[in-house]
Amino acid sequence: MLLSSDVWVAALIRRAEVAGANATVVKRGDDRAGTVIVKAYDTSTRQARLYTEAFGPDGERLWIQPVQSEFESELDAYVERQRRYDPDLWVVEVEDRQGRHFITEKVQEPT
Repeated sequence: MLLSSDVWVAALIRRAEVAGANATVVKRGDDRAGTVIVKAYDTSTRQARLYTEAFGPDGERLWIQPVQSEFESELDAYVERQRRYDPDLWVVEVEDRQGRHFITEKVQEPT
């Protein structure tokens, strides 16, 4: 992430709000360099997805879905494991009727 984490998260929340969605910081991490996990919850289907920043094979920054499950409890368990491992981690939840994540950077589709 080229921006500090707190600025990036604030921009994500603002994009969501402008589009009529709700976004909340569930866990605040390190302002400068905390990794961010975005949980996008589709209120119409009651399905959630997780996104986290990663690096592609050529070193490019992109967002991936680190775990995929139709059970939200499995996604939450992943987040909790990551929080125990990385105390600087940010967790942002986005609730939207269309399930949008509002990440503007490249997002790798699951294979």
